[in-house]
Amino acid sequence: MYQSIRKLLPILICLLSISSAYSQQKIIKKWEATGNPVVTHKYTCDPAAMEYNDTLFIFTGEDAEGGLKFYNIKNWCCFATTDMKNFVEYDIPLYAKDFEWNKGEFAYAGHVIGRNRKFYWYVSTNTSGIGVAVADRPQGPYKDALGKPLLTNENSPGKRHSWRTIDPAAFIDDDGQAWLLWGNGACWAVKLNEDMTSYDMDYGVKTISIEGDMDFPFTEAPWVHKKDGLYFLSFAIGFPERIAYAVSDKIDGPYTYKGIINEIAGNSNTNHQSIIEYKGKWYFIYHNGGMQTKGGSYSRSMCIDKLEFDENGLYKPILMTTTSVEKVK
Repeated sequence: MYQSIRKLLPILICLLSISSAYSQQKIIKKWEATGNPVVTHKYTCDPAAMEYNDTLFIFTGEDAEGGLKFYNIKNWCCFATTDMKNFVEYDIPLYAKDFEWNKGEFAYAGHVIGRNRKFYWYVSTNTSGIGVAVADRPQGPYKDALGKPLLTNENSPGKRHSWRTIDPAAFIDDDGQAWLLWGNGACWAVKLNEDMTSYDMDYGVKTISIEGDMDFPFTEAPWVHKKDGLYFLSFAIGFPERIAYAVSDKIDGPYTYKGIINEIAGNSNTNHQSIIEYKGKWYFIYHNGGMQTKGGSYSRSMCIDKLEFDENGLYKPILMTTTSVEKVK
């Protein structure tokens, strides 16, 4: 009997550890969205969406309450839905202070992607660079995977301002190659290695070229997806920001500029998008400053509207609504 218990002890310890880890990321709120903004119990910004196990996860930063004159974002959030109407929020999965090398508590825009049964969260930290955190499940908790930034301003050539290495966007192509794009003032790209925490030094860093007469200069917030063999690169332009896009038959370009798809979002100077197909429908997820009464450029709110394509397979302009999107099965 004693020997049997000894053999089972490691298994019991493992199960207890798993149970403890899951309990750390409990659901802290449930609600049914009644329109845009989708999240109204706190301020949320810079959404990035990912589908996993038939669930749509949306990761955001958490803006401090209204009336501010600066960006005050100290942690990230994780929300989930299976029908685009009923949402849950998990316990805070990641804090800016979890990156000890982060100079100041800056939890700027990020992007989560899954690979090899792990989930990697690439995050902006203002002037300190781009970090990567890892977790065993989408809702976390996450921890710093490297103990140092993955990318710094040295990896963003051709520009001189100190906040250029921000807004990472991850993508895994059909051939299994993972990519990371980022940038403010220009868009850069690297090929991620299989470990997802380093990049191909032989390929190095490439500046993405966008050809054509742009309405405003490239600002930030790149996001890439693929549809019908075509790569769609969307990004913020000008300031206050609009969302524009370009297309290419190669992920690293050159891209051909196609125009603006989303105008200035409410009373927010920034306009950060996430584009994803979920259960056969396409969605445009973004933030505005529309939550009454203290919303604004520094206290933003996540919104969701439908995305449609024209007869040429290109984006139709986004119609921003207060009603958001319909419930799906």
